[in-house]
Formats: sequence, structure tokens, C-alpha cells
Amino acid sequence: MAQAMRRLAKSVCIVTTRHEGQRMAMAATAIDSLSLDPPSLLVCINKTASIFPAFSAKADFNINILSQAQQHLANRCNGPVKGEARFGEGVWIDDEVPWLSDAQAVVCCRHDGDFHYGTHGVFIGRVLGVRLHGDVDPLIYADGLYGSTVLRRP
Repeated sequence: MAQAMRRLAKSVCIVTTRHEGQRMAMAATAIDSLSLDPPSLLVCINKTASIFPAFSAKADFNINILSQAQQHLANRCNGPVKGEARFGEGVWIDDEVPWLSDAQAVVCCRHDGDFHYGTHGVFIGRVLGVRLHGDVDPLIYADGLYGSTVLRRP
């Protein structure tokens, strides 16, 4: 199954939240829309991730959808850099839940449910608002590599 899932290309996002006064961020691809009525999405987080306790505590969160030019931010939020240091690059707006000012899109969510399955928690976010910026130019991740897309009309 793991080899099959490596072939599923996904947009790269940075999930952000605030927990016990601390900003937290994690690069993620296990994010998907759930419903338009009510507007909602889901994010899957490994129980070993440092951000997992914040999600378990039902913290609000943002999904920052990255562009091709933001691969360095994904690397920063998915490696040895931890905690507040993950916000050391990029222009982060320090609202109640931090968000990346030049992300392609930011989806602001309120925790609206969760369940646990195996190694992960699945968290449902009720969409409170969306911010859009720039052209559609997603950073894609597949088979352990970053890439880009060429969009074509059908």
C-alpha cells in the first residue's frame, strides 16, 4: 500500500495552529475537501507528530496551500527544525492562528470533529474563511519528490 500511495500526487500544505500560547506548524499532504455544505475539510495527522496534541485539544487551524516557490518552507516544517523556529522564514501573520501571507490559499478552520484510526488522527475542520493569493501554481509531492503541474483545459 505504501508504494501505491507514493504515486498519489498531492498539493503540499503547511498546517498551522496555536496551542498553549505556542505557534505550531507542520508540512502535510494528507488534506482533502470533505463537503461544501457545510464547508469542511479533513486533515490526517500521525499521532507521533508534535502538532498532534494541539489537534487532539480541538485547536482551530489553518491550511496554507503552498506554491512551487515555497518548497523551502515545506522543508523547514517537515524536518529537524522544530517549534517556533519553523516560523523563521516566510511572512507569517500572527493572528489567533498564524497564516502565511503569500500562500496560494489559506483555509481557516474551526475544529469540528475527529476520530482516530491506527497510527493517525483524522480531524474535520469547518471552514470559516478563505484567503487567495496569486496564480494557481501548486507545489506537488509524489514518490518522495517535489514537483509541479502543467494545467490544461479539457
